[in-house]
Amino acid sequence: MHDSHAASLAWLDERVKAGGDVRQLADEAVRHLRAHYPHYHWVGIYMVEGDALQLWSWDGPAATQHVTIPLDSGVCGYAASTGAVANVPDVSQDTRYLECFLGTRSELVVPIRAGERVYGEVDIDSDRLAAFDATDEAFLSAFCQRLAERAEAAGLAGHVPG
Repeated sequence: MHDSHAASLAWLDERVKAGGDVRQLADEAVRHLRAHYPHYHWVGIYMVEGDALQLWSWDGPAATQHVTIPLDSGVCGYAASTGAVANVPDVSQDTRYLECFLGTRSELVVPIRAGERVYGEVDIDSDRLAAFDATDEAFLSAFCQRLAERAEAAGLAGHVPG
C-alpha cells in the first residue's frame, strides 16, 4: 500500500474509535476518498436495508439515479450479495453494469464486511479504463473492514450472503 493509503486508514481508525453516527462517518468517508484519490471520480456508500442497497452518502460531480439497488441487480448487487470485491475495468463489457454516468469507464465495488456479514459497500466509478488495481482493492478492503466494525458496533443488521 502507498503512504497515502496508510494515512487514510489512520484517519478512519480515529473516526471509528470515536464512535458517533454511522451516517456521518459515511459522509466523511466518501468526501475523504474522493478528495485524496484523483482517479476516484464518484464515490458512494450503499448500505444493506432489507433486500436492497440504499445510497447513504456520495461525493462526485452529480447525483446518481440509483439510490436503491436490489441485492440481485448490477455490479453493486453482485458485490453485496456475494461478499466479493467487483473490479470492472471496462463497464461497457460487463452486462451487470447499471449506467449512472456517461463518462464512467471502470467501477470498483468493495463490500463493507465483518466476517460473513455484509453491511454495505463502497462503490467507486472512474472516468478512466482499468483505473483500479490490486493496490486499490487491498486498500479499500482494509478501509471497508473498518467501516464494518463501526456498522457492527452500531447494531446495523446487514445480511449474510448465501
